[in-house]
Amino acid sequence: MAEENKENGPRNPATDAWSKNWVVPILLLMLKQWRSYGYELMEKMTTYGFTMMNPGTFYRTLRQMEKDGMVSSSWDTSEAGPARRIYAITESGETYLKYWADSLNQYQQMMDTFFQLYTGRPTQKTREPVADWDDAEEDTDTPTPDSSPGQHSAGD
Repeated sequence: MAEENKENGPRNPATDAWSKNWVVPILLLMLKQWRSYGYELMEKMTTYGFTMMNPGTFYRTLRQMEKDGMVSSSWDTSEAGPARRIYAITESGETYLKYWADSLNQYQQMMDTFFQLYTGRPTQKTREPVADWDDAEEDTDTPTPDSSPGQHSAGD
């Protein structure tokens, strides 16, 4: 039975454990896209399906990630008001994020196979592993179901 969380409603231990495993990779993914302040990162976690986290837990996670070398931080004093710590991903964080993404790609292939077998649908061509996620974003010659390599769809 789910426990009651006064701030966020009913809790589900299974999804709580699942979401805790995703905090670090999601933070790294956001920091790969832009440098940010802790509070802004915490707010944006809700766009990934997280409920608002306890700020103490969230900032401890960021500090641990910094100790582990995945992120770096510096004080931003450029705006009026108190200085704020701004976070950025490090090379080690990029490496960890790539490892996580590669692992998810393998897991996705296993899940696809599982559900194809479970539903009795024929096996489709398996996904090719992405060698470099940065290159994958820039690849404009990726074939679509209606095209072949080197051709672009009518919308291009």
